[in-house]
Amino acid sequence: MSIQSIWLVPALPLIGFLINGLFRNSLSKSLTGIIGSGTILLSFVVSLLIFGQVRQPGFQGEVVTLFDFITVGKLSIPFAFQVDQLSTLFLLIITGVGFLIHLYSTSYMHEEAAPHFARYFAYLNLFVFSMLLLVLGANFIILFIGWEGVGLCSYLLIGYWFKNLDYGNAAKKAFIMNRIGDLGFLIAIFLMIRQFGSVEFGEVFAHASSAKVGVLTAITMLLFVGATGKSAQIPLYTWLPDAMAGPTPVSALIHAATMVTAGIYMIARSHVLYDLTPVTQSVVAVIGLLTALLAATIALKQNDIKKVLAYSTVSQLGYMFLGLGVGAYTGAVFHVMTHAFFKALLFLGAGSVIHAMGGEQDMRRMGGLRKWMPVTNLTFLVGCVAIAGIPPFSGFFSKDEILAAAYAKNPVYYGVGLFTALLTAFYMFRLYATTFSGGFRGTQDQEHHLHESPSAITIPLIVLAILATVAGFLGIPEAIAPDAHVLGKYLAPVIGGEAHGGVEVSKGTELGLMALAAVLALVVSVWAWVRFKSRPDLAEPTGFGKVLANKWYVDELYNAVIVKPLDLLAQLLVFIEKNIIDGIVNGVGRLVQYGSRQLRLLQSGQVGGYVLLMVVGILVLFLVELFVKK
Repeated sequence: MSIQSIWLVPALPLIGFLINGLFRNSLSKSLTGIIGSGTILLSFVVSLLIFGQVRQPGFQGEVVTLFDFITVGKLSIPFAFQVDQLSTLFLLIITGVGFLIHLYSTSYMHEEAAPHFARYFAYLNLFVFSMLLLVLGANFIILFIGWEGVGLCSYLLIGYWFKNLDYGNAAKKAFIMNRIGDLGFLIAIFLMIRQFGSVEFGEVFAHASSAKVGVLTAITMLLFVGATGKSAQIPLYTWLPDAMAGPTPVSALIHAATMVTAGIYMIARSHVLYDLTPVTQSVVAVIGLLTALLAATIALKQNDIKKVLAYSTVSQLGYMFLGLGVGAYTGAVFHVMTHAFFKALLFLGAGSVIHAMGGEQDMRRMGGLRKWMPVTNLTFLVGCVAIAGIPPFSGFFSKDEILAAAYAKNPVYYGVGLFTALLTAFYMFRLYATTFSGGFRGTQDQEHHLHESPSAITIPLIVLAILATVAGFLGIPEAIAPDAHVLGKYLAPVIGGEAHGGVEVSKGTELGLMALAAVLALVVSVWAWVRFKSRPDLAEPTGFGKVLANKWYVDELYNAVIVKPLDLLAQLLVFIEKNIIDGIVNGVGRLVQYGSRQLRLLQSGQVGGYVLLMVVGILVLFLVELFVKK
């Protein structure tokens, strides 16, 4: 297939959105599922064919221009797609994992009424279309259009059950916090236009080295502000755990392969700018590291199975930003890929558990589910092992690459990153042991209805479990086998081949770091499993555990420092508007009405009154003539 056919990749999900959205009242649920899932599958097939062209030796990327989009004076912005190794990798992740989530949804959402079922799939298709537009854009404007599209779709999907007020509030929170970051992104685009006269990747990156460092630092900092909103970094991360209000497949779609990775993609795509601004790189690394640590500590004491996974996502995104900040762009993208597999697996596995438990999400009311759900149990275990960083599963290789780069840049980064990785292993096996081991702690009615999920749910779990197991072998470190980093070679034409950001560590050091991380992760995982399989956390947390359970009271802090003062300001403005501004306007109106009522009394209809007024008027004129004019 020709590279020129790249437009089919986003067009197919868009067609699915239009059909399911426009004809939702007349489509059956089975036909809706076929259209919604089939368009994503076809998009995946086209992406595979394009990938076959891109991976040919010597391919250096191609820009496919569809039409002229914006022309203002000397500024010309075409509607064009960037087809290269980075964009095609993301195409495969988005459409591949997206199709599995669509397939999963056909069973998970089967109790929805047909029009709402079609609305759900229309939203999913539009979400995938927007994400594909984001990663295919050949300039920052097209990227930004997709960026805003996934923000809108996340609002629609998180608030899918819009009759629930809490879900609607969670959707609004996600939308508003993303707008804060998007404003930074938009200002960065304006600065690019002023500095470079263009927003096309090729033009901006080609002239970046001739720009002033201060201007580049401002641009990269503002781009990072956008990334903190979309990819849930400090301080704009609190929307992501609340996004659990949406259906579980939505959580998998947002948290695994699509929306939250948009910030990582954007910075990896803009790595030329970041390489020229070391100050921004340091900020990215530190914010990513702090986010990873903060979210991991919160996950230790969460009892909602989806909340644990949500904070795990925030923590893993922090790892990716750490990789970007230390210059390990390949490692960050590698972790995006492996995370897409094991986190989608974990969320869909959690959905399978919730489905079997009749909607129950509190792990304290679960336990012993492996007896009733063997497939879900085994695949979920694979996801836990992968995210814990135990070899030879995928998470081990991608985390190791980021940690090795962090060590090469600053050993403190490595120490904090390793500690965070051990926290990850601990809370994930706490989740696994509490959910699948020990005795069942739910109600008799729940136990009576426990069963393995249908094949439309278990097949995506099995596929993702296989991918989470073997995907790491695409990035075998040079210290183990020279020239075995297949992903690094593939991405080299776009983001270079420096696994450690250009700072090398010796082979022996890297092997030692890998062995240390693997052994500690295994020990912590086994310890957590042994600890919680027989004695799960059933009591309410106290002391410092209560602080972690309440998420360091960050939401309460935001409410006290930002929300309440803004509410008070809004109340003050309402008072001013109603009592002063409206009072003045309404007062003028009332004065005119009062004057009119008094003046109309002069029109009495009596001739004697009119004669009197005429005489009084003549006297007034005489007095004016006599006294004023003199």
